[in-house]
Amino acid sequence: MPDVPSELMFEILKSIQTRLAQVDGKIDEMKQEMSALRTSQNAARQEITSVFQELGGIHATLVRHEGRLDRIEHRLELSDAPVR
Repeated sequence: MPDVPSELMFEILKSIQTRLAQVDGKIDEMKQEMSALRTSQNAARQEITSVFQELGGIHATLVRHEGRLDRIEHRLELSDAPVR
């Protein structure tokens, strides 16, 4: 291998260093974007959990009301069968 002047090696190393700095910057940007996405995803999960909890509460209320209506119909001797 022929001798390479030190100035040429220095220029090559400087260009490599510049490229590495650019890569580091891009990696930092990607880390920030990933963090923002995780935060957004967690917020969406919490919202979905809240919706499911609310639906569970609504379902429980409907079941309770259905039971009460069944007892009222039974006491009043009402039925869904048609009258002849």
